[in-house]
Amino acid sequence: MPQQHTLKNPVSYSGIGLHSGNKVSLTIVPAPANSGLRFRRTDLDGKPEIEARAEYVTDTQRSTTLAKGAVKIHTVEHVLASLAAVGIQNAVIELDANEPPIADGSAREFARLIRDAGMVAQTETVEPFKVTAPLELTVGETQMAVFPHNGFKITCTSSDRGGRFTQFFSVEITPETWDKEISHARTFCFYEEIEFLIRNGLIKGGSLENAIVIRDDAILTTEPLRYREEFVRHKILDIIGDLALVGRPIHAHVIAVRPSHHANTELARALIAQMRKPLEAAQTFAPPPSPAPERSPEKPAERRNQAANTVSHSKDSTEALIRDGATLDIMQVMQVLPHRPPFLMVDRVTRIEGNKITALKQVTIGEPYFEGHFPGHPIMPGVLQLEAIAQVAGILMMRQAENAGKLAYFMSAEDVKWRKPVRPGDTLVIEVEMTKSRGKIGKARGVCSVNGEAVSEADVTFMLMDR
Repeated sequence: MPQQHTLKNPVSYSGIGLHSGNKVSLTIVPAPANSGLRFRRTDLDGKPEIEARAEYVTDTQRSTTLAKGAVKIHTVEHVLASLAAVGIQNAVIELDANEPPIADGSAREFARLIRDAGMVAQTETVEPFKVTAPLELTVGETQMAVFPHNGFKITCTSSDRGGRFTQFFSVEITPETWDKEISHARTFCFYEEIEFLIRNGLIKGGSLENAIVIRDDAILTTEPLRYREEFVRHKILDIIGDLALVGRPIHAHVIAVRPSHHANTELARALIAQMRKPLEAAQTFAPPPSPAPERSPEKPAERRNQAANTVSHSKDSTEALIRDGATLDIMQVMQVLPHRPPFLMVDRVTRIEGNKITALKQVTIGEPYFEGHFPGHPIMPGVLQLEAIAQVAGILMMRQAENAGKLAYFMSAEDVKWRKPVRPGDTLVIEVEMTKSRGKIGKARGVCSVNGEAVSEADVTFMLMDR
């Protein structure tokens, strides 16, 4: 297996953010092996970090945004593409604002920075994710497919809704082709999109210095096109950056027609789901653990002290996680809930306040139930939305140490309404308010929504039981 790599030296660059318009200084610094790519907000108290992983994607309107709690980083795709394309797995991207500098709209400056910094091999190895089965994804007007391939290849077709400026390009992604064929391609937009973008608080730092504008058949730019197919090559640049959120090098042939950040990140989630399947199967069929070695009999007082220490530790750990104002990532959720994929319906908890809690579930095409519900028309089953409500409510019930590790069993569901279908690509927001909690019985009011619109709601009663 190939070795992991990081930068040899820190490098810095300053500019403005494309969408925020904020002045920003960026520094990319070396990082230890197995730490991955991550962003660090040096302008905020505590210098919080966000790992470059698909689970933290919260917005894909014209760029890719990562968020962890109240901390956000916009337009991450260009710098991630620059690191991933040359094989850097470990680095910290420090920013003193909420968006990397856009430079000239391409990744040329980031590529130069990385060349100046140099790369160094680390002792640990990295295993690329080799796609073993075809994967198809349709999101709106975007079609994407992934096939097994001994390397990383992207074939892309781009155009606008009217079919204007349709371009095609196919390239094997290597450090050499990245530098020569992709990294110089600039971002672009159509003239009629500008009003919408401004109205939605975007492109505050945009100009012809950092973007190409297409108006009718004219191309507005401060310099000639850098490639004949510059638009589709920039789409490939975005795909590389968004698929870096998988967290591992990818061996696959990606075919994309009219790609978008939304579709790219959904494909990243689908690849992660495929990547996890062998691990889940191995866990399912793993032999039972070896019996613990025999120990000399303990005195009753010793057993009581050990039990008291265990309960105290469990209670302290649970209270530390499930406190007012806390957010939980997927690993922390799995510390609280005993559920595991594919039946874990919570990816992240974004708010805990008293008897209210809000969580997210990223609905990806890789969910196993989509194979039969329904072929060609995938819809998330309504009963699984109810299950998500119960699991989120169960997290609040786990505040009581004696409930740690228990399972939430449905007892009843009342006033159930399914209002709209939930499809692959949707982010399911689960808001739950505990209305009653007595012993092991809990009652809650839950509402699931997508893009601010309620898709299902119910009053659920459940009981916590030992496994």
